[in-house]
Amino acid sequence: IAINLDDDDRLITAKLTSGGDDIILAKRKGKAIRFKETDVRQMGRATRGVKGVTLDGDDEVVEMVVVRRTTELLAVTEYGYGKRTRISDFRNIKRGGKGVVCIPTEGRNGRLVKVMEVVATDEVMMITHDGMIIRCPVKGISLLGRPAKGVKLINLNEGDVVVDVARIAGDEENGGDGDVCVEVEPGDEAGGEPDTENGPEPGEY
Repeated sequence: IAINLDDDDRLITAKLTSGGDDIILAKRKGKAIRFKETDVRQMGRATRGVKGVTLDGDDEVVEMVVVRRTTELLAVTEYGYGKRTRISDFRNIKRGGKGVVCIPTEGRNGRLVKVMEVVATDEVMMITHDGMIIRCPVKGISLLGRPAKGVKLINLNEGDVVVDVARIAGDEENGGDGDVCVEVEPGDEAGGEPDTENGPEPGEY
């Protein structure tokens, strides 16, 4: 046993930390919280742990990021939209709060599928429910603020959705050399002219 779970709960990830890292928890409805790992006290295996973030209604945690570098946070939604945001835009607060807007999930974006720490030389692979896979250079994805809706990253067939995203680590010499990852409809160029229309006001803590 690694952790005790309630009947309606499940383990989504486990990651190694240094004991002094920052942690980001992202939620399905588009908010995220950043707090210090030292806010979480050490416990034995057969315990339930402490609350990292408050969930409203049917919301759920979709990912945990261990912040180790001064990088960017990539967010991707189920309808194929996404963006990069500077990690520094997410300030440290106490664990257990509701968090702040990471990416709006109303309307065209759909729910949040994945967040991950990236650098410009990385690439990412996105996979859809119907089995389509696309590889995309991170540097081609717009760098935007937290409330921005992002840009289209992938064209989806009717009824299809993005289900997962994986990072492919690059390096300064040969990482992220590709061009735009997909051909999209005019006005929605992937990584091109972003829709910077603000979403809701930054979420309450």
